Amino acid sequence: MNRAPQRPDLPTVISLLLLGMVALLLLVPLLGLGRPPVWMLAAVLLARLGVQFWRSRLPGQTSRRASGWILDLVLIALLVWVGLGSR
Repeated sequence: MNRAPQRPDLPTVISLLLLGMVALLLLVPLLGLGRPPVWMLAAVLLARLGVQFWRSRLPGQTSRRASGWILDLVLIALLVWVGLGSR
């Protein structure tokens, strides 16, 4: 019984690319290349949240708990708050 591996759908690929961008934005200061703006990290996380919402609406996908959505929104709000306060 050899099953061919399934290819990931478009929202999954986009979500993984955005997650990679978040990782890169968090790694840049550790490499001593400067600090990216906080709003940039918040924008990428907000885009990823939108893709996750899109993905959850596709047929056959498992739904995500509301606590996960709220946790993401709180994290984004905190990042924006810190970014606005560090002028």
